[in-house]
Amino acid sequence: MNNYTLKSSPKTPLLKFDAASGVFEISGRSIPENSIEFYKPLLNWVDEYVKQPNDSTTLSVKLEYFNTSSSKSFVELFRKLEDIADQTKIKVEWYYDEEDEDMMESGQDFQHILKIPLELIPVEE
Repeated sequence: MNNYTLKSSPKTPLLKFDAASGVFEISGRSIPENSIEFYKPLLNWVDEYVKQPNDSTTLSVKLEYFNTSSSKSFVELFRKLEDIADQTKIKVEWYYDEEDEDMMESGQDFQHILKIPLELIPVEE
């Protein structure tokens, strides 16, 4: 299976999803004009990945900012990962600037709705 990589832009995050290692990263800013269309190719890729997941899957989320429509796509991504929690060890790492309460609270919100582990990781600027 090929990896899924998309370079970041001022409005869209870096998407780096390595199927062989099971290491995934979303970083930067996520404020695309149309989040559904932007994340659709990634979600389709994840649909293929979950058919034969790695023994361990780690998603690192390192966002400076994201809009509400992006959060809906993140929930869809997290749900796809929840579906394979019995086949692979899943971990979500939510990095946030230690002074950014909004990003910390967003991570906490995701913690409450997910059935897979989400670790909050403060980062010093």
